Amino acid sequence: MNKSELIDAIAQESGLNKTDAGKALDAFTAVVKNTLQKGDTITLVGFGSFSVAERAERQGLNPKTKEPLTIPAARVPKFKPGKALKDALMPAEKPAKKAPAKKAAKK
Repeated sequence: MNKSELIDAIAQESGLNKTDAGKALDAFTAVVKNTLQKGDTITLVGFGSFSVAERAERQGLNPKTKEPLTIPAARVPKFKPGKALKDALMPAEKPAKKAPAKKAAKK
């Protein structure tokens, strides 16, 4: 799903027109970006949490020349899904089938 498809889905789900849905999505992404730039966390109970992770400096290899290089430390965005979101993605559990009874071996 791309941004315009997401805006269409938001508009349909919320009853907003596409212009207002687009403004709402832009405002949401701006707030998330600004909050993460400050180093804060956003928690949406049941959906998930947006946070900033610190990635340490590490050694890597240039894939073309195989020369070692240093990959600098970085701050990266991180999303941890909430329980309700995880549960929504899991298929409904089917009742367990009983295994057929094993016959005793004759001696």
